[in-house]
Amino acid sequence: MAAGAGIELLLNQGAESPAPLCPHGPTLLFAKINRKEQETRRFYACSACRDRKDCNFFQWENEKVSVARLLAREEFNQSRQPPFTHKQYVERYQHFVSLPQVKRIFCLDCQLLLLPADWDKHTSHQQLGNVSLHQLKRPSKLLLALENKKTNAQYLFADRTCQFLLDLIVSLGFRKVLCVGTPRLHELIKLRQFEKNNPVMKSQLLDIDFRLNRNVPNLVVLLIEHVKKILTECNQMETDSDVTFKSLFKEGAYFTCWYSQFYSAEEFCHYNMFNHHFFGEKSAFEAFQTFMCQDNGVPIIMVTDPPFGGLVEALAHSFKKIVATWKTSQNEDDELPIFWIFPYFFEPRILQCFPTFSMLDYQVDYDNHALYKHGNSGRKQSPVRIFTNLQPKTIILPAEEGYRYCSLCQRYVSSANRHCEICQACTSKDGKEWKHCHICNKCVKLSWFHCETCSHCVLRDHSCGGARSGCFICGSTDHKRRECPDTLVQNKITEKSRPHKRKHFKMNKKDVTTKSKQQAQAMSTGKKKTMKRITAKSKRKKKRK
Repeated sequence: MAAGAGIELLLNQGAESPAPLCPHGPTLLFAKINRKEQETRRFYACSACRDRKDCNFFQWENEKVSVARLLAREEFNQSRQPPFTHKQYVERYQHFVSLPQVKRIFCLDCQLLLLPADWDKHTSHQQLGNVSLHQLKRPSKLLLALENKKTNAQYLFADRTCQFLLDLIVSLGFRKVLCVGTPRLHELIKLRQFEKNNPVMKSQLLDIDFRLNRNVPNLVVLLIEHVKKILTECNQMETDSDVTFKSLFKEGAYFTCWYSQFYSAEEFCHYNMFNHHFFGEKSAFEAFQTFMCQDNGVPIIMVTDPPFGGLVEALAHSFKKIVATWKTSQNEDDELPIFWIFPYFFEPRILQCFPTFSMLDYQVDYDNHALYKHGNSGRKQSPVRIFTNLQPKTIILPAEEGYRYCSLCQRYVSSANRHCEICQACTSKDGKEWKHCHICNKCVKLSWFHCETCSHCVLRDHSCGGARSGCFICGSTDHKRRECPDTLVQNKITEKSRPHKRKHFKMNKKDVTTKSKQQAQAMSTGKKKTMKRITAKSKRKKKRK
């Protein structure tokens, strides 16, 4: 980002008109800040996608959109929706379960449960037969998880993490779980319910489960590996088949992956956690509202695992709306228990939105992530932690995995996280040993040292004078731009709605000639320098010979 420009998310600020819609629901309002000219231009962009390649929606706030463009946009958004409604998916699932196991076929290319009427359309596709009821209870094992950090990344919990979360939730006395972007935990609770284990628990999953993506090479490779893995596990790999996997994917095709075909409307809702938008009809929001407000008195907890590239402010804004829905049936002083699973280096941003939260030392690991693994040494340690508004002393971490209880902090910490007598806390964030810097008056990593030029602790291989996070105007780390006390001109909005036109400056002939002469002289001096270097090298080579 340039020194004189920046982007800022605007929440709870009145817009002149409702936010326009993209395929991912209502867009978010951003501000493009220019520090040199002290002006701000506001625009709408997609809430879920940071990369314009995934969703290229862009519109200035005061831009006038024609009726034809609005109709084309509405048609485009509709074309990006699933081919079936949630009710139709439920009917297809009930029909699929009623079939004999021999006739239960899952299309690995289309990621779709096939009914007998669909078999002719998928004859050339790679299929998985004899789908059991146990496999239907674990749809995340069948469906392909996308791994785009900038959009709807689906890094699925490892069995170790999933079982720990479920055991912890049961031990804390919760009997209802709202799973926001955590399909593995939702599956485990449903599997427990199917096996009729006590105590009885309820769960509801909120997630963007449908993705329509063009056939890009990385996605093709990922899908091919997923197909091969499933077929190898099920012993259905055709060794002598003449069909190549890449021929199955035609250019311009779309790949779909839907959790809604496995769950009812009470168990699953299409939901965008970045703008608190429920897809489909009003029934989705009503199902969510019923789940949060019914069974008054039954302890409920919310567990969320958002994409790591998402905006923390947008996520916190949506989570506060979920809390507000829950509070309609509770006392105003009550607080909804939350487990927010996120990397530890986002702790300052999360605490800015939820000051009552605290971070646990438990390492959350994932099945389909190469680096986010559980371990005590090496670089492949998961930086993902659990942020919660519950008391840390009530959460017991497993001692067999390297956690201990600190009697001074009154919470469980990593075994390498030593108590600092100066800070009066176990200060390590990454599960490794830290040291105390007496100049900064805080604990830092062992590989860091105090730089006199930067006036804070940094890595040894750093460049002094680099940009630091904080206020966009004064550079302070204590506040953001909108709370800066030094600025006099804030949020100066330009009335122009369209992008600025380029300014063409008129130049005299004398200025043009002098400028061209200067450029020619600069080019000639550059050529002379290069010729000198070449001749010097050739002379040195001759002397060596």
